[in-house]
Amino acid sequence: MAVPYTTSEHDVIVIGAGGAGLRAAIEAARQGSATALICKSLLGKAHTVMAEGGVAAAMGTVDLHDNWQVHFRDTMRGGKFLNNFKMAELHAREAPERVRELEAWGAVFDRTADGRILQRNFGGHRFPRLAHVGDRTGLELIRTLQDRAVHSGIDIFMEMTVIGLTKDGDRVSGCVAYDRKTGEFQAFKARAVVLATGGIGKSFRINSNSWEYTGDGHAMAYRAGADLIDMEFVQFHPTGMVWPPSVAGILVTEGVRGEGGVLKNNQGERFMFGYIAEMFRAETADTEAEANRWLVEQQAAVRPDPATAARRPPDLLPRDEVARAIDAEVKAGRGSPHGGVFLDIASRRTPEEIRRALPSMYLQFKELAGVDITREPMEIGPTCHYIMGGVRVDADTGMSTVPGLFAAGEVAGGMHGANRLGGNSLSDLLVFGRRAGLGAAGFARSSGAVGQDTAQIAGFIGEAIAPLDRVSGPSPYEIASQLSASMEKNVGIIRQADELEAGLARIAELKEVYRSVRVSGGRDFNPGWNLAIDLHNMLTVSEAIARGAIMREESRGAHTRRDFPGTDTRKWAQVNVTIRVDEGGAMTATPTPLPQMTPELAKLLEG
Repeated sequence: MAVPYTTSEHDVIVIGAGGAGLRAAIEAARQGSATALICKSLLGKAHTVMAEGGVAAAMGTVDLHDNWQVHFRDTMRGGKFLNNFKMAELHAREAPERVRELEAWGAVFDRTADGRILQRNFGGHRFPRLAHVGDRTGLELIRTLQDRAVHSGIDIFMEMTVIGLTKDGDRVSGCVAYDRKTGEFQAFKARAVVLATGGIGKSFRINSNSWEYTGDGHAMAYRAGADLIDMEFVQFHPTGMVWPPSVAGILVTEGVRGEGGVLKNNQGERFMFGYIAEMFRAETADTEAEANRWLVEQQAAVRPDPATAARRPPDLLPRDEVARAIDAEVKAGRGSPHGGVFLDIASRRTPEEIRRALPSMYLQFKELAGVDITREPMEIGPTCHYIMGGVRVDADTGMSTVPGLFAAGEVAGGMHGANRLGGNSLSDLLVFGRRAGLGAAGFARSSGAVGQDTAQIAGFIGEAIAPLDRVSGPSPYEIASQLSASMEKNVGIIRQADELEAGLARIAELKEVYRSVRVSGGRDFNPGWNLAIDLHNMLTVSEAIARGAIMREESRGAHTRRDFPGTDTRKWAQVNVTIRVDEGGAMTATPTPLPQMTPELAKLLEG
């Protein structure tokens, strides 16, 4: 018997209500499009609220030497020059305007003594560049965008999971979703769809991501025929909580180190001085004394000399460097009691300064771990945090390789290359959320009428309810646990061919097991059923990550191969690994050359 569903029609549908989705929906509505916003959780509960450090934008309010050209260069260097150069340029140019726009919409940023927006240091950034609100920047960003969105005439559908994208020929025609509370299905028809679904962190056992991050947008775009790129580049943030086990992986903001916190091993050594890579040596302090002198200047608000402004303590090297160093210390037996290292700010700042600059971190450790960070160090370790890979998009419009399908935020690939700098994610979602909304509205306005195939809708619904109809089969919880454990073991921070092959084989086994997954109960308020549906996407993105990692036989950015420890500047320097589905339905990985950078931008990278 056919399962009933309701229908609705809009010009633009935005899937995901984090920063990118809200900004896209605001822009689409501003352009006159009838816009729907579908969010997996409640409005305001998006993972963006967990972004703590700040928004990276070359506003020059703390150091006048900062500008978009330096921000562009930092972003390209952080991404190991694998970034979509046009996206990196647009991001660096437009980020300051997007921050000022947020301020005009009511965002309240921390200020300098003379009233300008305060900006803090962050790993990989040459100058203090992160506009922030203590360590709760993401929360303020969502508050501001949400307030703007609800006054923009947008239809909002909360606690709904999208299970598939419908197509009319080659173009997208909408999506199918179900209400997580009631289990009722709904088909959304639209001329353009914007994916803003975030990341893939739940494929890994230790992660900083919220429960929604099961790779929904990546997987649905892939199954709809869109290209994915750079899926091998998964960022492990160097500082997540490691104790107690119930909170393992929860993020400890890079702002702790930006405010002066330092990393130490169990011997009390600031071990990062032993891991300064040669390529960063010119941009970091060469001695601890020099690093401390620089820190004192910053804390005293003394503007450093331009010739030495780039010098940073090694604790603030890019995230991939720091995560690998921590991993090495732990494996060498110099870790903390619970398998991490120590992050110490208590010896660097007064208790009053810490509570003022890092109020969330103070409460987080006090309430969850029983640690007073104003008096003792934190135990931290790497946690799966962000994926640089995602849907291949046009830099200007955000449209994917499938007509009418757009993407912005973490689900979109290209902007960050092989490794994302801290703070660039919030400015990324503002810049490209707006551009995706603008592009989707323009496409909807100029394209013809779209049809929606009822057979496709019925197919998605049938696949979704199949686990409920089975009388026996494995539990989705068992499959999810086995998948995340395998990804952690075989496709983690340090990789090699035999482990990646083992991981890929395990994914293939679990995909076969998943075909018979069973869930008891009905469709209403059923977390097991919700997970069974999420698992389809988790298995897809896990395979894409593993296939990309096997193909890229070098170490670059967040992708480290034990069997290929060097960076291959001849074969892989200007190549994306593209993931797509072939005519037989199998996943393929293909090397794809990057576009040629313009001479003007290339000149900015010299020296």
